[in-house]
Amino acid sequence: MPYVFPCVLGILIMTFYNIIKDGNYIMSENVIAEVSIVPVGTGDCSLSKYVAGCLSAIEASTDVKFQLTPMGTVIEGPLDSVLAAIKLMHEVPFKKGVKRVVTTIKLDDRRDIEASMNRKVDSVLNKTQDRGKRG
Repeated sequence: MPYVFPCVLGILIMTFYNIIKDGNYIMSENVIAEVSIVPVGTGDCSLSKYVAGCLSAIEASTDVKFQLTPMGTVIEGPLDSVLAAIKLMHEVPFKKGVKRVVTTIKLDDRRDIEASMNRKVDSVLNKTQDRGKRG
């Protein structure tokens, strides 16, 4: 079981590298990922100490930007760097003695324009009439 996460990462990386357009490999400058890491069997309802540890791990990744949200973390950067940051975060609960971790990853890899977290949010907000009701 300890080899599942590296294998999944390897498959994701190979999938993105093997996307071909006009006979050339295409790699986007940045991807946006949302990741949720859930330690299982901690015996405690609070997970904030694990979240704090994950954030400390991602802060060491200088070429990614991140934003903590109430339900996960959004990460922006080059694909390899984002996946490496997720791997670092995934390992944090294990280093704290947890025996099982469930990590959910959503990737947005847009290749027609330069994507960013702010651009996505601004695009939606620019289309709404009532921006004052945000939480």
